[in-house]
Amino acid sequence: VQLQASGGGLVQAGGSLRLSCVASGLTFSRYYMGWFRQAPGKEREFVAGITHGGSSTYYADSVKGRFTASRDNAKNTVYLQMNNLKPEDTAVYYCAATRSVNTTPSQYHYWGQGTQVTVSS
Repeated sequence: VQLQASGGGLVQAGGSLRLSCVASGLTFSRYYMGWFRQAPGKEREFVAGITHGGSSTYYADSVKGRFTASRDNAKNTVYLQMNNLKPEDTAVYYCAATRSVNTTPSQYHYWGQGTQVTVSS
């Protein structure tokens, strides 16, 4: 199983980025997909999640109204659209897969390699 995340970069505060995560080696439509982030010196935290068919999404309070998760099961891809970015959003962002709705990192079976997002003030 491989999860390949991409789309990170350097952006000014107020800007936008769209992260993508392409999955292979698993039946993608059977997995709930999550996005997590980890800033230096901090624990990995849940950012957003999306159910198997994409009908429901979940967000951390810190990103509600600014981030949107979506998925395209035909392309085995999950996305995270990030708008109105803030310096505190700076972190390495990871995609992950699990079999049921969950916000706990330890409950996820597969992880991508991470993509760096840096927001300058």
